[in-house]
Amino acid sequence: MGPGHDYYERGNLDVFSGRGPCGLSAPLCRLNLTSDGSGPHHGWYCEYVEVTVAGPHVPCTQTLFYVRQWLAIDAPPYQLNALVDGCEQAMRLEPVQPLVAGGRPDPAAVSFA
Repeated sequence: MGPGHDYYERGNLDVFSGRGPCGLSAPLCRLNLTSDGSGPHHGWYCEYVEVTVAGPHVPCTQTLFYVRQWLAIDAPPYQLNALVDGCEQAMRLEPVQPLVAGGRPDPAAVSFA
């Protein structure tokens, strides 16, 4: 996404990257997604968040968190955060499997490309 990209617009797929502390346990199994509620049209709907963890000398892991919720004070569930917890099911996975947490869709529709 370049400097001219308009984030959080209807129908957009927004991509972000960042760095975190080394030694995170994999796969990541809990997501707390929060909006600050600022701006003229602050509410936004999040379908899903995909997290890929990679680093030197460690296997790559992926987690797909299905949020399916508005982050807004004027739309149900009238809150600016969403919590998705897949830690219990993560304990049952083989280390090479991606974790899919939240309201899971048809398995045929889930793909990690």
